[in-house]
Amino acid sequence: MEFNTRLLHGDGRKRYQDGATVPPIAQVSAFAYDQAEDLEKIFNNRAPGFAYTRISNPTVDAFERRIAGLEQGKGAIACSSGMSAITLSLLNILRAGDEIIAGSGLFGGTIDLFSDMEEFGITTRFVHHVTAEEVEPLINDKTKVIFGEIIGNPGLDIMDIRSVSNLAHSHGIPLIVDGTTATPYLLRPFEYGADIVIHSSSKYINGGGNSVSGIIIDSGKFPWDYDKYEQLKPYQKYGEFAYLAKLRNGIWRNMGVCLSPMNAFMNLVGLESLGLRMERICSNARQLAAALEALEGISVNYPGLPGNPYARLVQSQLGGKAGGILTLRAGSRERAYRLMNHLKYACNATNIGDIRTLVIHPASTIYIHNTEEQKEAAGVYEDTIRVSVGIEDIQDLIQDFTEAVQAL
Repeated sequence: MEFNTRLLHGDGRKRYQDGATVPPIAQVSAFAYDQAEDLEKIFNNRAPGFAYTRISNPTVDAFERRIAGLEQGKGAIACSSGMSAITLSLLNILRAGDEIIAGSGLFGGTIDLFSDMEEFGITTRFVHHVTAEEVEPLINDKTKVIFGEIIGNPGLDIMDIRSVSNLAHSHGIPLIVDGTTATPYLLRPFEYGADIVIHSSSKYINGGGNSVSGIIIDSGKFPWDYDKYEQLKPYQKYGEFAYLAKLRNGIWRNMGVCLSPMNAFMNLVGLESLGLRMERICSNARQLAAALEALEGISVNYPGLPGNPYARLVQSQLGGKAGGILTLRAGSRERAYRLMNHLKYACNATNIGDIRTLVIHPASTIYIHNTEEQKEAAGVYEDTIRVSVGIEDIQDLIQDFTEAVQAL
């Protein structure tokens, strides 16, 4: 099946109650059983079923199955936010004294998270770009994870997943990638060697800007060294499900970062149009970037433009589509504000992946807690504007942004 057919009819689909074409919203806290023995079996993972929504829920389960099927992973675990998904995907296999190697061009909240982890004895060593050449010199016996965004937000650098995964695996280290900005529409990271994929499903997967959530998908293919990753040893009996079994029965369950059934339902509804939305969004972003590149007074960064240093990876890894984000540099913070304030259709909001075009000044908002060095490494300057392109008619977007630039 091709992408859109798989969205509607793929492995993650099953018959729902009363013939419903989408899963009903199981908006309940607990599930009752006639026999005490039945609930005991479910609590002890000896029988399928649902006991308490913090642990599992039919609507959330439907969302997890759909995403796992779309990414062709062994399974998925939904979380209350994208940040909680990143946090738990790492803490599931890390302990004090361990090290992460990560790209410096990360979302500001992720950089803040890595700083917080230092309080727990987990150190992050940053590289400018997540490439095999930059990562390899930093690998040592404490390195337990290599982490990066497939398409950096907002730096828009693109990871060569295959080369980085080959390096990671040669050292017995898993590669965890944040696929939020790429989405399963542009690529499936497991096909290129990634081991665990994270999405802030609040973004493109949901598409409507109406629900906060995150999800962790495991390929089930990484050959865990249970002496090196001792936390997983009690779950060795689960084989290729060891990582997910530990996550669901341990830190995810105990920290209570479950996804609400209503938000899971909203994600399922949005997910079904992901392919159509991304086709339009990528087309709009490419045309808007090309139109703005021809104007004086600003500079444009978009991986899909000819001459961009990541144009080769756009073709070989992303199928020729470069995603829905571009950045502008207006010359100063004041000019950036004036440009943004002149726009009629773009919303000044802190999100990406909405059907509406959104703009934000990252330096004064989502990177407000980061150092100047961290901002620059992430491609954030005082005059940077991040544009998350929506599905509006492209003629209207081009005219709106053109008039805003000319008004400078």
